Amino acid sequence: MRGKNGEIATGVAMRKATHARHYAQDPQITDSDGSRHWITRAANFLTVVSDAKKGAVLERHGHPDEYMLLLPPGTGATIEAKGETIDAKGDSLTILPPGDSRIVVTSPGTVARIFSSKAADLAAKAVNAATYADGAPEVTPIVPWPDPVGGYKIRHYDLTGIASPDPSPLKMRLFRSTNLMVNVFERWTKRRDESKLSPHSHEDFEQISLGLQGGFEHHLRYPWGSNKGSWQADEHERYDQSPSVLVIPPRVIHTSQDVGEGTTWLIDVFGPPRMDFSSRPGFVLNAADYPMPAQS
Repeated sequence: MRGKNGEIATGVAMRKATHARHYAQDPQITDSDGSRHWITRAANFLTVVSDAKKGAVLERHGHPDEYMLLLPPGTGATIEAKGETIDAKGDSLTILPPGDSRIVVTSPGTVARIFSSKAADLAAKAVNAATYADGAPEVTPIVPWPDPVGGYKIRHYDLTGIASPDPSPLKMRLFRSTNLMVNVFERWTKRRDESKLSPHSHEDFEQISLGLQGGFEHHLRYPWGSNKGSWQADEHERYDQSPSVLVIPPRVIHTSQDVGEGTTWLIDVFGPPRMDFSSRPGFVLNAADYPMPAQS
């Protein structure tokens, strides 16, 4: 919301959250082999969650910046970029370099890719593209962080051997690239304690919460401004299954809890990388690969 002179008003949210229940909604793209792709965007980044058939080919040509590939357990792929080829098993995270890249699915299943908004062709197809038609001026844009150590190349992380350094029950696992950050939580087998939730908000950046296993209830509160006519009701949105995507705008107070039985798995996405997380020694698990900007 803007004041009389067009400035962005502080304290209020300029747009509603996006609730994308992929398990109950039609995909944005369906390939000839039957692979299906759900696309959801924020201002600076977007997710493409695919139900990929064996042999499905996911290609990018002349892509302008890095992007991420997350393979849940059971899904496998061969990844080609910058003259390298790797075989990626399930439960892994791969950061792909700018330029041409090719992913061939060798074991079918869910594939999650995370791009910056420079993937304009995908952003235009997002289920919520109209939500960002104004360019989201309240969001601080991505300014790329320093180039990775040793230059751009495929960087692959086997999550099965990476434990969280987080002492809290949430068990965060943070990875960054030059333009994005993901928090790949360890999978949860016990439900979150309702007496220890963490409602909070972000002043000038967005968050995507990507559910890849189990159900979630997301709680959202929109701060009030002076105009009662623009007040928004609280949201308590239940997602009974996965995959799902929640896009949380700046200034919206939010917290999430897993629901139901069995194992749950959530991934949080940010762009650019968060400085507060990056400044905690040992907290970003691939910090040795991706330097931080110089601090003034």
